[in-house]
Amino acid sequence: MTSPLTVRQESELLAGSASAIALADSVIAGLGLPADGIPVHDPATGQRIASVPDVSAAGAVAELAIADAAGAAWARTTARHRASLLSRWYELIVEHTEEIAHLITREMGKTLAEARGEVKYGSDFVRLYAEEAVRPGGGFRDVPDGGSSLLIKRSPVGLAVLITPWNFPLAMATRKIAPALAAGCPVVVKPATLTPLTTYFVVELARRAGIPAELVRVVTTSNAGDFSDAVLRDPRTRKVSFTGSTPVGKQLLRIASDGVLRTSMELGGNGPLLVFDDADLERAVDGVFAAKLRNGGQSCIAANRIYVQDGIADAFVEAFAERLSASPVGNGFGEGVAVGPLIDERAVREMRALTDEAIADGAELRTGGATYEGPGQFFAPTVLDRVPAESRVANVEIFGPIAAIQRFSSEEEGIARANDTEFGLAGYVFTENLDRALNVADALETGLVGINQGVPSNAAAPFGGVKQSGLGREGSAEGLEEYQNVRFYNVARRASAEL
Repeated sequence: MTSPLTVRQESELLAGSASAIALADSVIAGLGLPADGIPVHDPATGQRIASVPDVSAAGAVAELAIADAAGAAWARTTARHRASLLSRWYELIVEHTEEIAHLITREMGKTLAEARGEVKYGSDFVRLYAEEAVRPGGGFRDVPDGGSSLLIKRSPVGLAVLITPWNFPLAMATRKIAPALAAGCPVVVKPATLTPLTTYFVVELARRAGIPAELVRVVTTSNAGDFSDAVLRDPRTRKVSFTGSTPVGKQLLRIASDGVLRTSMELGGNGPLLVFDDADLERAVDGVFAAKLRNGGQSCIAANRIYVQDGIADAFVEAFAERLSASPVGNGFGEGVAVGPLIDERAVREMRALTDEAIADGAELRTGGATYEGPGQFFAPTVLDRVPAESRVANVEIFGPIAAIQRFSSEEEGIARANDTEFGLAGYVFTENLDRALNVADALETGLVGINQGVPSNAAAPFGGVKQSGLGREGSAEGLEEYQNVRFYNVARRASAEL
């Protein structure tokens, strides 16, 4: 077992951050949440910071009924009206960037700098769909045999149930809510109970923007299974969008199949990252750091299996281990902190188990591999070199700050090993050869590829996976289509009079 690092007292973790925490807590106090219910904890301190309602299955169906009743009027509004309200919502999110960022750091733990980045990313979805709302798809064409013309239109799919994860509490909410509203759909949102506060606040901002309170309903519950079974089997539900694990996604798909619901599933990943011999070393280290350590590695598109070609491997591992060992760990409010806490104690135990098992399997520990004593859920950024392909850390979604490095010889070998998984969400390629970059990207069985960059996500991009990493797309115009039905009118045409 690896030994813990220096004891970190709560006073040290919170040094210089009292005012920042006070700002977050003032936002929480303004939400008007109940004193009793599901507890929400700060992962950096272990402190209970709030409670949220524990809604029963019957209560969730009641909220669904409220949203559905409001949806009929919303579907009849003009695209311009919906766009104007979304634009105002975007403006309010931007105006409250600091409050939202501090709230994210307080309940989720990511550094304040990353939280501000999430506000930018999450608000971009609202702005994008304010713009897309007034550009509805459709068309007009003549039937090839003549005699009639086809008018192709889009209509809202109907009530949407949106289930969001804990790791990006703002961006995952706006990425689902904004296109649904732009398309004319009412929504019920169930945020993860680990980080529900940001969702409550950003939905309150939507109400301030003029979006009807009945149209977007937030439901928190300690019994996700009962919630899903009740709302997905309700005949008023026509769409479900879920971001989370593949096993849970499969369960939701089974329920959704009974009602033939439209589904968007952004599920688990096992992201391969390939560093070729001709990669720029500094650029590769920076990119892999972002792909691996963003959000402390708690990202579905995090680099999970890092493959480095033999010729550059020693230099890369040395530079990368040095970079990680010099990355300060601590409370996300702390100045200069690069890696915040993990979300809970279970996550810390899993990181330690993965590290210890990999070392027992023959992997070389280059840095990290230890927990911290004291308050909070922290694990040191870790580099494991020469990880055996059969080791568990090379075959599960890590979701933490462990870089599991394997080595490869040829391009063909690298591609084959990268694709040797049932998942296909994100992949990464680092090379200075343009032909190789594009050829390898084409060969990777993933929904998105970062080429010489570690943060490929963008609101304008159609985000989603292949294989067991999911169905459907979020973001871009394709994300709007997920909330629309395609219909056509066949209009009979009289033949023109002969001249």
